[in-house]
This record gives sequence, structure tokens and C-alpha cells, in this order.
Amino acid sequence: MTVALRPVRGLWDTRAGRAGIVGLALIALAAVILPSVLPDYRAMNFDHLLPPSWTHPFGTDYHGRDLLARVARGAQISLMIALGAVLLAATIGAAVGLIAGYLGGWVDAALMRTVDAALAIPRLFVLLLVLAAMDRVPLPVLIIMLGATGWFGTSRLVRAEVLRLKHEGFIAASRALGAADRRIIFRHLIPNAAGPLIVAATLAVADVLLLEAGLSYLGLGVQPPMPSWGGMIYDGLPFRSQAPWFCLFPGLAIVITVLAVSLIGDGLRQTLTPDRA
Repeated sequence: MTVALRPVRGLWDTRAGRAGIVGLALIALAAVILPSVLPDYRAMNFDHLLPPSWTHPFGTDYHGRDLLARVARGAQISLMIALGAVLLAATIGAAVGLIAGYLGGWVDAALMRTVDAALAIPRLFVLLLVLAAMDRVPLPVLIIMLGATGWFGTSRLVRAEVLRLKHEGFIAASRALGAADRRIIFRHLIPNAAGPLIVAATLAVADVLLLEAGLSYLGLGVQPPMPSWGGMIYDGLPFRSQAPWFCLFPGLAIVITVLAVSLIGDGLRQTLTPDRA
């Protein structure tokens, strides 16, 4: 009999989970609602570098564009990239880890040596090398690149869980009853390995948010005219003395979102893997 995961609603019972949910909910609501009620984030006018006011709560940039509208639109883009990349990485990593741990032998050795070799190469170096060679990086390509370079640690985590579960009594009982490999994998291994995988994937969202912001800051991530928090910080650097809000609000958006996701990950760790909390 498999060990059931604790309900995800238990996340609200943890202090970190509550704080993270509230923070991320505010960011998500802003990303969904504000772009439809604020001026177009691409609209330019002559109100250059206006300080925060009732008309422009976050001020304006050097093109007169409303910064709150651009930060809200940037939230949509950043969250979409992070969730898409992490979903891809978690899927690939879980599949590789499951195959390696369950089959063992030369399959396990070959897959894990490949993972070890990939982990020896810095992820940021690979991304800089590939993205710098491209004239313009479409969002789908950026998501695929971030996801395809982020699954190696996940595969090792899932493999370790599968190796541990293979020796549990309920797996031996299932085999003794004649259960097929497919049933053992989908009925027992995947549900019981899901807890650590969910925690790792949630924390990976924060890593991807920071990585995407860094790449956009360098001009290799989200391309104009689409706004990116990292790109907005870079654009505001020449005006950081006369218009500090230009860099401040995108930076705060990054900090709040990453902190909220990290708190949710910590709350999930306490909820889904209490023995490791």
C-alpha cells in the first residue's frame, strides 16, 4: 500500500506557506488584472522620467511609458517563462531519474554519467554561449533552453527516491502479486516520489526567475518591446541617480516574487516531506 502524500492544502497551515501564497497571489493578480486597466505598456508620451504619482504609481521611464504597466506585463512574461521552463525540466528529469533508478545496471550508469558530465558544465555558461549566437531569442526558444538545461539535479533526486522505494515492502508485495512494471511505476513509484519532486520544482521556479532576469539584463533574454524585469533594471541604470524608481520597482518585483516562491517551496517541504523538514 502506498504512502499517501499529505494534502497540498496543508501548505496553508505553515507560516512560510501562508506568506508565500499571499505574496505570489498579489503578484499573479497584478499580472492578470493590471495590464487590462492600465495604459498600454508600449504607449510612449512626453512625460519622461516622472516620479511616482496618482497618475503613474510607479512613475514613467525615459520614453514616458507607465512603469507599473510594464512591471505588471513583465510579471506575466517572467512567470510564464519560469513555469514553462520548470515544467519541462521536471518532466525530463523525472523521466530520466525514474528510468535510471528502476532499471538500474548499465542503463543507470550511462544516464547518471551523462548527468554528471552535464552538471560539470556551468548552466549559465551554456546559456550565454547559445543565446549569444542568436540574433533574437523567441520566448518559446528561451523557455526550451532554460528547461533543457535545468533537469539534471531533478533526475538525480528522482533516481534516489526510486532506489529507496524499490526496497520498500509494498513494492515487493506488488511484485509477488504479479503486478506489471507499468503498474508499479505509475501506481506506487511516481506518487511516492512526487513529494520531493514538487518541492524541488517549486524552488526551481525561483532559480529560473533570477536566471531569466539576469539574461534579460545582459540583453540575451526577453527582447524588446516586451518588458522584462531584468531588462528594465538595465534600462534604468543610466538614470539611477535622477530617477531611482526606474530600477527600484522592477527590482522589488523580482525580490518579492522570488521570496514568495521560496517560501512556498519551504512550506511544501514541511508539508509533503515532513521527515526532512
